Amino acid sequence: MSQQGEKPAAHEDDWWRKLYDETAPDTGPSSAPDSLDDRFDSVSDTVSEAVEPEPEPLPEVRPDPRTAWDPYREQAPPSEEPERKLEPERMLEPERESEPVPVATQAAVPGPRNTVFPAPWEAPAGPPGPRTFAVPKPPEPEPPPAPLTPPAAGPTTAPDPVALHELPPDWAASDAPADGGGARPLVDHLGDRPPTYDAEPAALPAATSENLDALVPDTVLDGARYGTYTLRAASVRGDSARFRGEPRRDALLTARFGSAESALVLVAVAGGVRGGEGAHLAAADACRWIGGAVARSHARLSEDIRAGRRADLKSGLHRLTDRTYGKLRARAAELGVEPGEYTTSLRCLLLSADPDCRTRVFFGVGSGGLFRLRDGLWQDLEPVIPEEAASGVSEAGPDGDRLTMDLQITTPPSPYSDGPAPPPAELFRFRASVARPGDTLLLCSNGFAEPMRDEPELPDELAERWGPPGPPGLPAFLADTQLRIKGYADDRTCAAVWEA
Repeated sequence: MSQQGEKPAAHEDDWWRKLYDETAPDTGPSSAPDSLDDRFDSVSDTVSEAVEPEPEPLPEVRPDPRTAWDPYREQAPPSEEPERKLEPERMLEPERESEPVPVATQAAVPGPRNTVFPAPWEAPAGPPGPRTFAVPKPPEPEPPPAPLTPPAAGPTTAPDPVALHELPPDWAASDAPADGGGARPLVDHLGDRPPTYDAEPAALPAATSENLDALVPDTVLDGARYGTYTLRAASVRGDSARFRGEPRRDALLTARFGSAESALVLVAVAGGVRGGEGAHLAAADACRWIGGAVARSHARLSEDIRAGRRADLKSGLHRLTDRTYGKLRARAAELGVEPGEYTTSLRCLLLSADPDCRTRVFFGVGSGGLFRLRDGLWQDLEPVIPEEAASGVSEAGPDGDRLTMDLQITTPPSPYSDGPAPPPAELFRFRASVARPGDTLLLCSNGFAEPMRDEPELPDELAERWGPPGPPGLPAFLADTQLRIKGYADDRTCAAVWEA
């Protein structure tokens, strides 16, 4: 074969015989190793250059993807990895799905020791493995078959798994927006002009390394559903405190004691005195201490509520409340402040989880409000106390329900706790009433009770929002409790109970 790649001459075999003729004289000594394999390498390179007169650069040599993909295959050291030549034609083939390539039987080609080169037109040797093919897109899942009966109009919400009893479907659906779009609730205002302060929090209360455990969040939101009622509760820092960077003085506690139908739900709302440096701490203490007292006596309380023992409930809860205020006075003495500076109003609801029990018990001390929405109209269940009520009398409320108010009256021993009775507490209020389907009971601190009594627009708006078809969701309830009215900038804490 000529050096120009022409057609080989007739006596090509003579050239090969001369090359390997042992009688031919050597061309001279050389420092390179001289062996049959070395000579074959030299001849192979010469022949390759003659066959390819215009060589093109080869692509970068990459490891066989079938072997590189397997994470469990034992890898040889870099110096012992077999070299493989990848031809340009295979690199340019379009990616397509194909059958696994069978293992081809290859003849050994003389070359360097321990190295085998496959022919360019043959597939790489070795077991088939993963290859870089385009993965076809899986078929789209078929839509589920249409129901045989059309679904009910409007969105529905699955019942709460922790609820003991399922509510009617219309109440379950009322938690979702009516239009099904999930519109964001807006904090609105009533009246001709908006309040002076902004509707959103501005400044945070000052904090130090010593008072981090005394910080309270701007807003608390909670809810539950037991028996035949749905509970919503919220406590929001007032506009004035948000602007001045003062802590929320109101406190809210929602807790469940016991399980199943004997469970008892407690909602405690406390409002610290305005201007008191530790007002928010006193409110938190009152909620925590009354919660602990109810927890220790929840079994007896639950039994008395379900049995309708109003006299036992009144005397027992009066004593528990007195003990709570006794602790507040002791705490004030520890802090070196007057008892009137470290005190709070306290109002509580006790709700049975038994679906057959509709008795709702209210008790507490201090300012605030207790309202009921029935047949589209609000009823103030805490009427103004007449002068003669200070001597300690019982007053009948709407529908014959008793609203008991005692002042400086020593109560009989409590059926729920032992130990000596603390000094008499302030004015104690107690009420046990039977709820009707469709009622909405509202317990609130003074910051929400004042506009409910003095601004007719607020109860009218809430009567429209909280009427049929049922309770709002948590975000909507929070927005409802923040309906702003000019001139009312105190903390707002309330709990509402919807009866199914």
